[in-house]
Amino acid sequence: MTQTPTRSDFDQYMVPNYAPQKTIPVRGEGSRLWDQSDREYIDFAGGIAVNSLGHCHPVLVNALKDQADKLWHLANVYTNEPALKLAGTLVERTFADKVYLCSSGGEANEAALKLARRFAHDTHGEHKDKIISFRQSFHGRTFFTVSVGGQPKYSQGFGPVPGGILHAEYNDLDSVRELVGDDTCAIMVEPMQGEGGILPADPAFLQGLRELCDEHDALLVFDEVQTGVGRTGSLYAYMEYGVTPDILTSAKALGGGFPVGAMLTTDRVAPAMGIGTHGSTYGGNALASAVALAAVEHIDTAEVLGGVKQRHDLFREHLEAINRQHGVFKEIRGMGLLIGAEMSDEYQGRAKEILPLAIEEGVMALIAGPNVLRMAPSLVIPEADIAEGMARLERAIARLVAAQ
Repeated sequence: MTQTPTRSDFDQYMVPNYAPQKTIPVRGEGSRLWDQSDREYIDFAGGIAVNSLGHCHPVLVNALKDQADKLWHLANVYTNEPALKLAGTLVERTFADKVYLCSSGGEANEAALKLARRFAHDTHGEHKDKIISFRQSFHGRTFFTVSVGGQPKYSQGFGPVPGGILHAEYNDLDSVRELVGDDTCAIMVEPMQGEGGILPADPAFLQGLRELCDEHDALLVFDEVQTGVGRTGSLYAYMEYGVTPDILTSAKALGGGFPVGAMLTTDRVAPAMGIGTHGSTYGGNALASAVALAAVEHIDTAEVLGGVKQRHDLFREHLEAINRQHGVFKEIRGMGLLIGAEMSDEYQGRAKEILPLAIEEGVMALIAGPNVLRMAPSLVIPEADIAEGMARLERAIARLVAAQ
């Protein structure tokens, strides 16, 4: 293709599983983007919680450029220095003893689920294979992860789903007690449901899951693909709750925009994934590992993590001010810089209508289901960009209200 691509080229050349906005961003710096017409936008979407340091952050750019001149990729019959440094850093900074590297959150969750079943099989026998997850959860788009996820719409039409998967109600420990038993191999949970509506877990709920897993010799798996690497104001959300899982998955913010994922676990569990049991062609890729290492080291500092919590308060203050003026939200919730604003009864199911209006006003946002406006900006977004972006968002919401 020699001409400048347009939005219509998406419809012509791409499989239609996405419906992107008409705008095509072509460059970014910090928390601002510019499209093909050089129109500026403030980015509250963050690539769906991926661009943890915004666009083209010099720490990440320098790490990528430095590694690009050294080594890009090796097959997993070898290892490489960036992968070993990244794994070592994640172990040093978390509960984990061992790390498995891959290319995405879906891959990380696939590995976690396979590891949990393999560990139970090898330790307890074939009967211990049940996985408990939660309604409205989201764990990826592989067939296994989408089946464990609690949103049937993502698995419908693809044939019989894998067996041995049960779904309880999020933040309802009694609903888990009704399902858990000696045949349970794992409970998989998001410390804060992302796609399910930006719902933080109750501390007692997560503590109760830990106790149920211990009681029934099951593994507790935390999906921290969206909540991890500084998003909540701690390196990982489990640190906020004081509840330690047996397996944790990470991606999105881990690479700051470069595709990378990781599964973290303990010395007790890791041996079940022996040689040949699982793999990823690009897992531990030197480029990805170098960028992820730079991201983790930059984010896991008092300055950045403390700034996340301060920025959360700013976002909440602005959203509450917008709501006092327009009355469009029922609840504003979330942790750190993963924030959801649930639409009021009068605007039920209309969160999606805000997005194109916001684009027209020069701000990018997200939804989490039909009823929640979601924001997952850079962890270091300047306060001036928050104020300006919120002013633009207010204009978009005023237009939504005026069109009632």
